[in-house]
Amino acid sequence: MSKLINMKNANKWRYGTSVISILLMCVALFFITTRGFNWGLDFTGGVVSEVQLNPQITSSELSPLLEAGLGQKVSVVSGEGQGRWIIRYSIPDNSQQNVSSIETLLAPLHADTKVLNTSIVGPQVGQDLAEQGSLALLVCLLCIMVYLSVRFEWRLALGSLVALLHDVVFVLGFFALSQMEFNLTVLAAILAILGYSLNDSIIIADRIRELLRMKPKVATADINNQAIAATFNRTMITSGTTLLTVSALWLLGGTPLEGFSIAMFIGIMTGTWSSISVGTSLPEVLGLKAEHYQVIAVPDTP
Repeated sequence: MSKLINMKNANKWRYGTSVISILLMCVALFFITTRGFNWGLDFTGGVVSEVQLNPQITSSELSPLLEAGLGQKVSVVSGEGQGRWIIRYSIPDNSQQNVSSIETLLAPLHADTKVLNTSIVGPQVGQDLAEQGSLALLVCLLCIMVYLSVRFEWRLALGSLVALLHDVVFVLGFFALSQMEFNLTVLAAILAILGYSLNDSIIIADRIRELLRMKPKVATADINNQAIAATFNRTMITSGTTLLTVSALWLLGGTPLEGFSIAMFIGIMTGTWSSISVGTSLPEVLGLKAEHYQVIAVPDTP
């Protein structure tokens, strides 16, 4: 632990960051309920077209023309092979709009535009994806709840569970506030965040349980501080190396991986924060004591 955070003032840091976490969760929930999400085409349905253009043309030249002509935000992603682009946009209000309109919109580029294929994703398909994604998230949370309830005493398990919910709510709140596109890659990132944050919470909780058994006369607050100190270096190294990888995806992965990378970056940051603060402070507030993990001797006689 650094000079800024030591065993003498660790409680103040844990309690203070826990209060900040609660406030941030309230703010995130406010934006989720008031602003909602900017659902991507994976959930709302739309048109996906693949076009072939001159390799010299870039996405910065395509996007303004398409967005001006269609009157909406258009996703332009490079496809397989040089000069190939994947264009995604919502189904236009004008039912007469067809594939040839793309060639017309891109005519100012004076390029040989070829529409290779076009597919339309209906709203029903998007609704099915949203329902299946929500079900996957619910099943994941239920499995985590069962695992935590079996492995830890309920106070310690509840602390880890609230830390997980904190991370998910914070990421969802960011996407509601920024109105970035929420698509299947972001949903995949949230599921990945659950697993990553759970790993951090379990390591700290397991250390707390071990110290409670070894030092039954030590106060729970001191046990929590010792557990954090024992796992702090490991947590920082793991989080730091993972953040470097996610940052590389964010900078080099381009538009297709932008939402995934941002969600993972925020989730790793908040996951490290919540595992240390919320995951340890909440069981202490709920009355976690060493006696909850002491072995009870079974009498020989019935």
